[in-house]
Amino acid sequence: MIQRIRVSCSLILFVLMLHSGLVRQCVWADDHLVTSADLHKMLIDSANSREDNIGRIQRFLSSESAHKALGEHKNLLVKIDKALPYLSDDELKKLAVETQQIEHDVAAGALTNQEITYIIIALATAVIILVIVAA
Repeated sequence: MIQRIRVSCSLILFVLMLHSGLVRQCVWADDHLVTSADLHKMLIDSANSREDNIGRIQRFLSSESAHKALGEHKNLLVKIDKALPYLSDDELKKLAVETQQIEHDVAAGALTNQEITYIIIALATAVIILVIVAA
């Protein structure tokens, strides 16, 4: 009995959608708001931006000041490097901006080795937590 009601309701909904043109619009949609060329360009731009952000972070982590700051904990850099591809585009962008700011502060002499160490450990912790949450 319930199944017959479901089938009847489904049939009625289909007929109403067909009558209102919803089905026709979905099937015969020729005019797209975004062309395939625009979509392709957006995808390439997004991939390039992601690669740039990963490159910035990796350059920072491979810098002499980062190696000095971590000292004997250099295996942490390897873990961060392996975790970077698992971050979202927004997370990578935030980390890239933060590392760029840190590089600027280091170049200006505003940070000590101890502060750099704390920052790198905080970044590593953030990356690891983001990867765990994403998984």
